[in-house]
Amino acid sequence: MSAGTAETGPAAAVPAFPRSAVILLTLAGAAIAAFGLAAVSGIFTPAFLALVLTLCVHPLRQWLQRRGIPRGLATGSAIAAVFALLAGFAAVLVAALAQFSALLPQFAPQIAQAGASISSLLTAAGFGAEQVQAVEDSFNPGRLIGFVSGLLGNVTNLVTALVIILTLLILMAVDGSRTPALLIHLRAHRPALVSALEDFASGVRRYMVATTVLGVAQGLFNWLVLVILDVPGALLWGLLSFICSFIPNVGYFIAIVPPLFFGYLTGGWPTVAVVVIVFGGINAVVQSIVQPRYVGNAVNLSETLTFISVLFWAVVLGPVGAILAVPLTLLTRTILLDSDPSLSWWRAATGDRKDLDPLLAQEDAAIRARRGAGRPRRGDAPAA
Repeated sequence: MSAGTAETGPAAAVPAFPRSAVILLTLAGAAIAAFGLAAVSGIFTPAFLALVLTLCVHPLRQWLQRRGIPRGLATGSAIAAVFALLAGFAAVLVAALAQFSALLPQFAPQIAQAGASISSLLTAAGFGAEQVQAVEDSFNPGRLIGFVSGLLGNVTNLVTALVIILTLLILMAVDGSRTPALLIHLRAHRPALVSALEDFASGVRRYMVATTVLGVAQGLFNWLVLVILDVPGALLWGLLSFICSFIPNVGYFIAIVPPLFFGYLTGGWPTVAVVVIVFGGINAVVQSIVQPRYVGNAVNLSETLTFISVLFWAVVLGPVGAILAVPLTLLTRTILLDSDPSLSWWRAATGDRKDLDPLLAQEDAAIRARRGAGRPRRGDAPAA
């Protein structure tokens, strides 16, 4: 081999990049991926939602096949179940928007009065005339309808997303019938990746099913309370409460604002107090007690990372990104960490407490020991 020829054999040295360069390249790749997802959010978001729905109904197809139902019929039944859920959600959304649009003009005087009161307060606080006028103009029934419609998605975007979701559901369900065989094939080559994907599917399924069930119960209860309090648009606010139950940490504050405003218009401060107590109590019970018990270790994301993920995916993909923030973050962790066993120790930094629990138990035991050592034991004589 001549001196000018590079060595290409197995013994050829692989150039080692500095760790800082690897980190910078990783961050650059993540930034490029984020901008790319934002550019194709109209396609990626419904596609990922279809994937999540497919994962959620996969156990139904497996259950039918274990009972001897042919694969094609089991796949069709799973697709029909998802179609029924989406159709029911769309019907409730349209009915809620129609009800709200019909009721809102009846409260136009109260809304205008509330806008005038707030404008007076802003003027007294020293805000400029243009800013005060902009705030007062926002208290317009037409603008409020537009705001609510934009919050839940306009009809055109909703129909387009539903078409993409329904089409992908059919295709993914058909391809999903071959997934078990595909995973067996891949396990021989990339066992860690297959295990990570299986854990991701199981975790997302548990999270979405538990959150959906709890969100439905939460939305129905809030709707019933708002109906009793005679708050206008109760059906819409119950639906908004259900949707916002998928947004960790932030969803409660989004869902409570409209009922507070319209509760104040109809019943004054007593109604506002009841809404705060009911929504706050239900949210505290669901988020702090019920949901952690049923979701368990399916998520294993720290509170800080969960909150940041909501903000990040909302910026990248819009409002739906905030709803899908947890599954998207789980998928990112699956690809970057779980698929490589040598990086599994990083899971603890993302909120997985499996490896930290023994250390935390030791710390708690040491704290209890120090606290016990500082107390005088029964029978000991007091110091002189």
